Amino acid sequence: MDEKIKQKLKKKLEKEKKKLTKELSSFARRDPKMKGNWLTRISFLGFGRSHSDEAAERREEYENRLPIEHSLELRLKDVELASAKIEKGKYGKCEKCKKGVELKRLEAVPEARLCLKCGRMPK
Repeated sequence: MDEKIKQKLKKKLEKEKKKLTKELSSFARRDPKMKGNWLTRISFLGFGRSHSDEAAERREEYENRLPIEHSLELRLKDVELASAKIEKGKYGKCEKCKKGVELKRLEAVPEARLCLKCGRMPK
């Protein structure tokens, strides 16, 4: 892969990492015990409060945020992995067939781990 294209994709990955980190930070925090893991923040009720409606709303909010957090976290891990592959000189190779990932695919999804053919195959 051409070095100029690789640098362009690296910048795209850096921009995406910042965006995902900002989005995650708006409702989650980094897990201090597990690298790369995020924890959805939940609002706690104050002492002596027993408002079941408020507790139910907070639980519902948490349950709604959890899948979003998980999805963003996975995307962030893929972006970080792609950035590491660029540094190691292993970027742009399909993890399944080991052939090159199509440039058009990488331009659209720079963190792509599979080529189009392998990405379409059933697991």
